[in-house]
Amino acid sequence: MMDILVLGGTRFLGRFIVEAALGRGHTVTLFNRGNNRNLFPNVEQLVGDRDGDLAALKGRKWDAVIDTCGFIPRTVLNVIKTINPVKHYTYISSISAYKALSEVGVDESGEVHTMSDEKLEEITRDSAGPFYNEYYGPLKVLSEEAAENELPGKVLVVRAGQLVGPYDYTDRLPYWVKRVSEGGTILAPGRKDRQIQIIDSRDLADWIIKMVEENVTGIFNATGPDYTLTMEKFLEECKKVCASDATFRWVSEQYLKEKQVGPWGEMPLWIPEEFPLEGEVKPLKGFLAVDIQKAINKGLTFRPLSETLNDVLVWETTREDGPRKAGLDRQKEIELLN
Repeated sequence: MMDILVLGGTRFLGRFIVEAALGRGHTVTLFNRGNNRNLFPNVEQLVGDRDGDLAALKGRKWDAVIDTCGFIPRTVLNVIKTINPVKHYTYISSISAYKALSEVGVDESGEVHTMSDEKLEEITRDSAGPFYNEYYGPLKVLSEEAAENELPGKVLVVRAGQLVGPYDYTDRLPYWVKRVSEGGTILAPGRKDRQIQIIDSRDLADWIIKMVEENVTGIFNATGPDYTLTMEKFLEECKKVCASDATFRWVSEQYLKEKQVGPWGEMPLWIPEEFPLEGEVKPLKGFLAVDIQKAINKGLTFRPLSETLNDVLVWETTREDGPRKAGLDRQKEIELLN
């Protein structure tokens, strides 16, 4: 059994990583700001700030570290230098690391974003993030490189795709589950057979712990499923799980553009394939269609989509009504349908 330090560990993927590690008999220590200390009352929780107060980590040793919340290289290095030596370090990165997502099937050798030292200093001088803007991908790449340079041959980089499941604070998949459960005519984006990729955070967490146990290092794309999931298949599965009478009205990307419907946030899981996003040169046709064979070959598996959707549906019933981070406003949807 291993002693594992998890940086973060109380939100979405992090909480499932902790559950997976505990379920396999490992000892877990959490390091975070202490905002959710009641989640794992029997787990040692160290309180601090990775961009400042690291005192709680000093003088401690762990077999492995899993970093779920590193947004910039400075904070990644702060932790590594404080706890080194460490045998294995997992860094949760993102598919957004790739610069070449205009093509379908990008694998781990794909071209990644770059950023100058001057730009890095300008962006991160007064902030450690989180960053969810155009700098997100480049900063993830620089963080990957910082970890590998400091711990050569000891780093597992997980370039995760769209995470889904219960406790999904992005509200992207929950929007669709909730909207389909309400029934009626639903606006659906673009081509019915457009591929999308999602991965249940619990499947990713289980796989990460197994990779740590096996001391696997290197870079892996990690999303799913292991078959071609289309937007139509996804929505029809939502309808089935929700026992809904919903019907879908598919509209063109040009129509959505003319009506100023925002991709990804306002219309979750939709990335235009006919025109580029703002700031991009080409459409990101491959953002939800990367190559994941390397991870599959290392044992990444996927639960049925219906199980994920059902669990999200159940979780949705426990949430208070109110604004969500993603999804089309109902009144705007009605206007667009008329």
